[in-house]
Amino acid sequence: MAIKNLTTTQVRRPFQRRRKTCPFSGPNAPVIDYKDVRLLQRFVSERGKIVPSRISAVSGKKQRELAKAIKRARFLGLLPFVVQ
Repeated sequence: MAIKNLTTTQVRRPFQRRRKTCPFSGPNAPVIDYKDVRLLQRFVSERGKIVPSRISAVSGKKQRELAKAIKRARFLGLLPFVVQ
C-alpha cells in the first residue's frame, strides 16, 4: 500500500462550532426569578427535566441559580415536576 501525501486542501477539517454565550450574563440579561415561569420553561425539556448547561449554554454559576429557581417553582406548583 502506498501512502499518499495529503495537502491542506485534501484534509477534511471538523466543523468549527462557535462558543455559545451565557444568556444570563452581560448587559440587558434577564434576572433568574422563580416567579418568571415563561423564562424558566425555556430551560426545562418537554418531559419536565432541567436542560443541562452544555446544551443551554448557561454558565455554571447561573445554572445552579436556574436549577434552584426551577425547583422552587415546582414546589410552589408553578411548574410541573413531570410531564406525561
